[in-house]
Amino acid sequence: MINVTSLKNSRLQSTDFNNLPFGMVFSDHMLICNFKNNSWGPIQIKEYGDISISPAAQVFHYGQSVFEGMKAFKDSTNNILFFRRDENFKRINQSAKRMAIPEISSEIFYDGLNTLLKLDSEWCKSDPGFSIYIRPFIFASEPCIKASSSNEYTFMIILSPTKTYYSDPIHLLIEQEYSRSASGGVGFAKAAGNYGASFFPTNLAKKKGFTQVIWTDSKNHTNIEESGTMNIWFVIDNILVTPKLSDTILGGITRDSIIKIAIDLGLTVEERDISVDEILDSSNIGTLSEAFGTGTAVSVLPISSITFKKDKIEFNNLESIALKLKERLLSIQKGVDLNNYGWIDKLNIN
Repeated sequence: MINVTSLKNSRLQSTDFNNLPFGMVFSDHMLICNFKNNSWGPIQIKEYGDISISPAAQVFHYGQSVFEGMKAFKDSTNNILFFRRDENFKRINQSAKRMAIPEISSEIFYDGLNTLLKLDSEWCKSDPGFSIYIRPFIFASEPCIKASSSNEYTFMIILSPTKTYYSDPIHLLIEQEYSRSASGGVGFAKAAGNYGASFFPTNLAKKKGFTQVIWTDSKNHTNIEESGTMNIWFVIDNILVTPKLSDTILGGITRDSIIKIAIDLGLTVEERDISVDEILDSSNIGTLSEAFGTGTAVSVLPISSITFKKDKIEFNNLESIALKLKERLLSIQKGVDLNNYGWIDKLNIN
């Protein structure tokens, strides 16, 4: 069951779509579904706004929370195109399982999302560069400060119209002291705490003039894992190289998409260990030509420089493989390229 309470006066007309700071502008409605007595209740869709929650809610004390980042686009016929949402559905439940959170049913996820997007479809612009960023998340909401998993949870979806995540050149610092995750932990899950723990070392890097850090393995800090909110890629000897997945690396859906697109374009792709020394050595001998990141929010993002201690590697990105991959990815996401690997789910609005 979906209970819908529509907003009478939309905020669309008062929203400046030419000025959309990422993650700070939201659509008219949101979805809420509560878990109590061992089952998920009815879906509610109502006006976007603040929620009431107990200060004893377990999410505040023990960090039991997971989320997803998804995107949808609008095609030339005004329909909504979800990009690989099946993978997001699988991943939020994978994350939930690791965090001892009850999984969401496909009916709640898909039916709720369809209803929400139909209501707020005008927030997704068809103009070049626009998309709607979709944020599903689950958090422990039982008022109890006992150190245990919660008996009550809240699942929500909010929508944010968006253009670009980063507008300035990207300069990265290879992190050698702090770690994003360790083997046996929750690095492969989209757990809220993964990101909270990353902000302190990231802020230290920003004070030095860097955009983000490149995370290395927690044991020896010798192998590269990922960067900020992105999976990371290198072009070495015209081969696309990206760290192989493990339980310390988030399996990015954009990452997986780029692998398939790159192979289709005739590029060689290697998923393997990449050491900091290899990156420095390949730069010194001239075989490292490019680096870029991939993620839902950033899409495909060329990297301007990478710094390790006193060594700085700069990239000109004039003939960028990353931009060619991004162009193909966007043509699929916008419904222009119909050879889309079955990645697009269309929601008819008209």
